Amino acid sequence: MADHDDHYKPGAMDITQHQRAYAGFITFTKWSLGFCLLVMALLAIFRTHG
Repeated sequence: MADHDDHYKPGAMDITQHQRAYAGFITFTKWSLGFCLLVMALLAIFRTHG
């Protein structure tokens, strides 16, 4: 087999898009969790008994 590691240079890859995607995922997760907690709190406060 041919050795394909000749082109590999540690730290040379541009990962800015990966970092932006991860930051967006973390932001989305935080806002989603906050929204779910708000909905749960409102349901607990304003619950009605049928």
